[in-house]
Amino acid sequence: MPTTAKAAAPFPSSGGGGPVRAAVPVARTGLLLVAVSIAVFTATDVLPGDAASVRATPGATQEQVAELRAQLGLDRPAWRRYADWAGGLLTGDAGTSLVNGRPVADAVAQRGAATTALVGGALLVAAPLMLLLGWWAGAARRTRGVVTAVLTGAAAIPTAVVASGLAALLSGALGLLPAVSLLAPGVSPLRSPELLVLPVLSAALPTALFGAGLLSGAVADTLRRPHVADARRRGRPAWAVACVDVLPFLLAPFARVVAISAGGLIAATTVVETLFGYPGLGSLLVSAVAARDVPVVQAIAMLAALVVLAGLLAADLVAAAVSPRRTGPLGEAR
Repeated sequence: MPTTAKAAAPFPSSGGGGPVRAAVPVARTGLLLVAVSIAVFTATDVLPGDAASVRATPGATQEQVAELRAQLGLDRPAWRRYADWAGGLLTGDAGTSLVNGRPVADAVAQRGAATTALVGGALLVAAPLMLLLGWWAGAARRTRGVVTAVLTGAAAIPTAVVASGLAALLSGALGLLPAVSLLAPGVSPLRSPELLVLPVLSAALPTALFGAGLLSGAVADTLRRPHVADARRRGRPAWAVACVDVLPFLLAPFARVVAISAGGLIAATTVVETLFGYPGLGSLLVSAVAARDVPVVQAIAMLAALVVLAGLLAADLVAAAVSPRRTGPLGEAR
């Protein structure tokens, strides 16, 4: 009796060692977080000037500045200040502002809701857009290089230029949206959603273009897989090929690209919030750097790093779950 070859399943098999595979990215994330904390502390510690020199009255003597520095605890050895700061972070205490004496956690929490709304809205816009553009670029066989180059070039346009152009068009020329997003600190931006449109679009568009450029390679590789060609030969509709044979293989790279893009969005908020007068963590960071308010700068930097590393960890766990075989740099199955 003739035997028939069993068709290869389009999905990778799951395999054992799940907990071990999950433990590796978790441990790596913990080590990266420690390394980031050391880098953040070192970078802020070597900033020119300090809070004492900024807060000192004009004409203050060096003795008066030194006394103020001692009052602020800035005369202690760097290793001791790092140990106290890192230990405080582990217990949820980010210290107090060197400018106004308020708990740093309160200031970050007050501004954090506004930035969360901005970054969340930008991701909701950027994620589907980058998937569509990445699919278009990856599926364009003959012109893929040109399309990817255009996407990469467009993504390189500075956020400030994109924001200014959108404001000039949607606010200045068409008068559809307010040019600034002034909100009282602590007031939810969802009460006036029209104030979110320009900041969200300004952050989302460059992010979507950047993410599409990264995702296009994974799309092209997936479309060349044998099971996709076999599905097309069997006459499966294009929508079914996309949903059943292609999209499952894009989950891992898409998750990683979104996680990477979230980091870019957090960085972009500094520019966007400053330009539109949006009261979030980005504008707070700018003012804290100007005032040499080191605890505030450190807290915002660590919060941003924690969000990015948590996103990358989640993406790694997704990649381990859906693509347990050897993967490429974005998690695409090889």
